[in-house]
Amino acid sequence: MPILIDGERVPSLLSRNNGSHSAPAAGGPENLAGCIRIALINNMPDAALEDTEVQFYGLLESAAGDTPISLKLYSLPGLPRGDAGQRHLNSFYSSIDDLLSSRFDGMIMTGTEPCQSNLRDEPFWPALTNVLDWAERNTASAILSCLAAHASVLHSDGIPRHRLPDKQFGVFEYKKVRAHALTDSGGNTTRIPHSRWNEVQSDALNSCGYEVLTESAEAGVDTFVKKKKDSLFIHFQGHPEYGSHTLLKEYRRDIKRFIRRERNTYPTRPAGYFSAAAEDLLSEFQKAVMSDPREEMLGKFPEATVTGALQANWQGSASSLYKNWLQYLLAQRADGPTFSPKASAVRA
Repeated sequence: MPILIDGERVPSLLSRNNGSHSAPAAGGPENLAGCIRIALINNMPDAALEDTEVQFYGLLESAAGDTPISLKLYSLPGLPRGDAGQRHLNSFYSSIDDLLSSRFDGMIMTGTEPCQSNLRDEPFWPALTNVLDWAERNTASAILSCLAAHASVLHSDGIPRHRLPDKQFGVFEYKKVRAHALTDSGGNTTRIPHSRWNEVQSDALNSCGYEVLTESAEAGVDTFVKKKKDSLFIHFQGHPEYGSHTLLKEYRRDIKRFIRRERNTYPTRPAGYFSAAAEDLLSEFQKAVMSDPREEMLGKFPEATVTGALQANWQGSASSLYKNWLQYLLAQRADGPTFSPKASAVRA
């Protein structure tokens, strides 16, 4: 069943890729009463803004089956945006004021690229914490991805994130360490993509009442949950929504940053993602770039060759996670709390 985009217009990339449908401009929430209403707060940088819309739309559509869903798009104020990114937000996204004066069954908040070592110093921090406080009272459940997960535990429990010696980058196998309805499907392990420079650790989470659901000896915690007031907060350090080529795009972007001297070291290849033959090709390309670091070398990046051999086999696990989440939202609708407005709103 196609997902309704709650707004007057549907972003063009979504429309082309998914054939999505827009709610009528004259409609309003009453016309979406039969849908699970989800707010997607997309904080990704401009270059990934539309791809992220498509990723979450596709994941929700695969998980929903016959369950009708409406999706409304938001982004935090205070994030760095270029002219094109801001035009896109102005055309297709609603304001944070609109979010804070509404109630949704569920919320999804993405991460972003931080500029400060302390998240509390980011210009978007006040808006982010306002939204987290709002979600505790005005959603049945909220999903926080990557940096948003780190911000959530820092804000509510003072749990700091820890800098990693290298980027946690690739597709990692996680064991289910606690039984929970969210992960109640498939086997005892799951594979999830990660792309992050920081982590929150299981000891700190456990001491503050979080339930760690999946963990890896190699890559640490992935999924952890905690009920916060009326809402079940679900945290992913990884990115189950990623498309099959997303890690490849990020790897190529990081190589470009190295060539431009925007980073000091050549990026580590994403683990568990390339075939052995692709690893050999990319190793040879790395040697060539290291000996001749010019931007023209990107034209020799063997993208077409390695694309066909990607080990992008996490979509089934991701769909199961989100299917279980949607079932939880359905179960909460009958006796969910009423809207609790905040005293003040953050203006975009």
